[in-house]
Amino acid sequence: MAETFLFNIAERVLEKLVHLSVQEIRLAFNVKTELETLEDTMSNIKAVLLDAERQQHHNEKLHLCMWKLRDIFYDAEDVIDDFKCEALRKQDAINHPDINNLKVRVLGSCCLPLSFSLKLSHKVKDINRRLGELATEWNSFALSQCNDSRHVFPRETISFVDSSDVIGRDEDKKNIISMLMKPSEDRNVPVIPIVAIGGLGKTTLAQLVYNDDRVNSLFPLKIWICVSEEFDLSRLLKLIIQSVNPEVICDDLTLEALQARLRSLLNDKKFLLVLDDVWNENQAKWVELRNLLRSTDGFLSSKIIVTTRSLNVASIMSSIPPYILKGLSLEDCLTLFIKWAFNDGNERHYPNLLRIGEEIVKKCKGVPLAVRTLGSLLFQKTDESDWIYIRENEIWRLQQNENDILPVLKLSYNHLPSHLQRCLAFLSLYKKDEIYYSDKVIRLWMANGLLEYPNQNQEWEDVGKRYLNELLSRCLIQKEKDFCLYFTFTMHDLVHDLALDVSQKECKIVNPETKMVDEHVRHLLLCDEKLVEVPCVLGEMKNVKTVVIQDASKESKTIHESLINLCVSNFKYLRALELRDSPLRALPNSIGTLKHLRDLDLAKCEGIHELPRSFYKLRSLQSLNLGGTGLKQLPDSVQRLIEIRHLEITVKAKRLKEIQAGCWTSLQYLKLHSCSKLECLPDGMQYLKSLRTLVLVGCARLVFLPRSLKFLSKLENLKITSCRRINLKMEPEEKEDDLQLSLKTFSLFRLDTLRDLPRLLLQGSSSTLQQIEITWCQQLSFLPAWLLNLTSLQELRIGGCKNLSALPEGIGRLTNLRQLTTVGCPVEQKIQTK
Repeated sequence: MAETFLFNIAERVLEKLVHLSVQEIRLAFNVKTELETLEDTMSNIKAVLLDAERQQHHNEKLHLCMWKLRDIFYDAEDVIDDFKCEALRKQDAINHPDINNLKVRVLGSCCLPLSFSLKLSHKVKDINRRLGELATEWNSFALSQCNDSRHVFPRETISFVDSSDVIGRDEDKKNIISMLMKPSEDRNVPVIPIVAIGGLGKTTLAQLVYNDDRVNSLFPLKIWICVSEEFDLSRLLKLIIQSVNPEVICDDLTLEALQARLRSLLNDKKFLLVLDDVWNENQAKWVELRNLLRSTDGFLSSKIIVTTRSLNVASIMSSIPPYILKGLSLEDCLTLFIKWAFNDGNERHYPNLLRIGEEIVKKCKGVPLAVRTLGSLLFQKTDESDWIYIRENEIWRLQQNENDILPVLKLSYNHLPSHLQRCLAFLSLYKKDEIYYSDKVIRLWMANGLLEYPNQNQEWEDVGKRYLNELLSRCLIQKEKDFCLYFTFTMHDLVHDLALDVSQKECKIVNPETKMVDEHVRHLLLCDEKLVEVPCVLGEMKNVKTVVIQDASKESKTIHESLINLCVSNFKYLRALELRDSPLRALPNSIGTLKHLRDLDLAKCEGIHELPRSFYKLRSLQSLNLGGTGLKQLPDSVQRLIEIRHLEITVKAKRLKEIQAGCWTSLQYLKLHSCSKLECLPDGMQYLKSLRTLVLVGCARLVFLPRSLKFLSKLENLKITSCRRINLKMEPEEKEDDLQLSLKTFSLFRLDTLRDLPRLLLQGSSSTLQQIEITWCQQLSFLPAWLLNLTSLQELRIGGCKNLSALPEGIGRLTNLRQLTTVGCPVEQKIQTK
């Protein structure tokens, strides 16, 4: 049954209501009163939503009521965003006055237009009315308040395993036993963490090790504890004591008595303790147990094995790198599948089923519990249609028992805080085997309001990075490559199945097999190569907030035009629109009606040579990708986008128009890509006070950087690639020696004429600069002596600089330098992490 994410939606809407109250908008009294009523009602509903989310799976009426609430909450969010859009319109009118808005200039920000107030008042009243109509039904469920403390339902595991049932784990078993046999080097806790997603076989591996004869001889005392739920010291001590001596009755013992009993049982004993299925990320709780174990005389020669789904848990409990358990090979998976799908030896009678079985096994992507689940579903079934049904269906659509793969994986989902549940589900919008880009995912989350408001000195992008790091630490996504400014990651097919399961009626992939789409779906991926039937499939949908077009044929411009017109006419509250690689030659002028649009991706739309006159009306845009377009010049309308935070530009002009004071004040990221005729950066760069990242790629005629960059005190990342004429010499002048800049990374690639580094910027960042990378800059013959002033430098990587023959004398004095690498240079050195 699908999740509604209602608690998180309510959180975000209430946050917007609170922040709306401090904006410079003096609301008409009737609107303000209705908004206060809405805030009170939603606060009361939110207080019991967690209880409702837990009960909905056993109460169909409650579940349906929550779907109705979801739609009302989304409508409330849209109405609140209308206030923000109107505030932006007024601000734009004041910044860019003309004779037609003289009245707006005179009134300033004192009030909202009467017509707007009346319209919004009617909308808020209607939402309050709908909530009132649901009140009787909602109150009948007698829901109670509870904290947002995610938990794992109690599970039990045992130490025994029949080794003949385990396939493909001999090498892992050997590795763990080898780690157990190594003597402890100091008083650090000898903990070996085994980490992987649910269903990969962590417990099975621990059981194999626990029952091995070598381990039996090495550890006279062995203790198996399934932690699972709460990491409570008293509970764990009782479990350990009863495992050592089942005859001890300790239910009524105090904590003091328990720890005394534990020491008496473990003193002078060398033991192996397995803590299976640990979720606790509270370091203090682990330290309490560790210190009690450490106080026993035999502790230093003992060992602890921990199984967990969380890298955070592993880092809290152990000082050694975790053992990351990998999936089984296809051959081992097939062997395991045959073991569960057939009686011994029967498989040889069904060669056709074996061929289908091999395709089924490939869907499991090395996860043994998934193999076992699907094998069990087919046990003693010899009709090919049953096997074809399993092969052709997504795993999340198949009926499963409590200990099958998806229920086990869903424990990880249930343990996530509500904001991460919703963000994980959003990743189901993309197809399996997708390579995700961290920066793009964060911008889509931002566009759809999935991120909580940042704390002081934080940006929205920082919140998004924290969310991704939390998902990484829980093994729900896997990092592929780190590119400094962003990273790529993947999601295991089974985690993608889980995301699909919980995101029903939120995200939908539309392809040639799609017959219809639920009208309540909010996010669409259109990946039909023909796209001919898509407008018909989408029908009368009105609530869509994200549209991504992927893998669409470029043959029919007409079809793409019909799609963009559909988006503009139907999806008035659209937040994100990705049209990259589209054959469109122009955007319709009506696109200006999408006043809520926050993310617009037009990358590689080579046919677009200009933007429509109405483009300035997209005042809510936070991210605009014009990289790879055919734009002749960046129009003034783009400078009027006062909310813009991420901007990528390709233009054919020699110069960009001057950046005016007050424009792009929120801009965090600016990339100029393949501006092949551009000779200099625009005047007015000093006004980009919020800029944190500047990327210049393929600007072949660019010859210098403006000194105005010294005013960008928040600039953290500067990357310049394939700008073949650029000269970076920038020496400090008088009164510039004490600049306090913030550069952290500085990257140069294929700068054919580069001879000098920008001392003004780098030395001005001496206390912050951590990484310098210089690659294929073949005219660079030396590194300046002032490089030794960069006292915070941690990494210096140089490659392919064939004229660089020496490093500055005394470079060893850079005490924070952890890695120095030179490759393909006359001088080749490599210093690994200190």
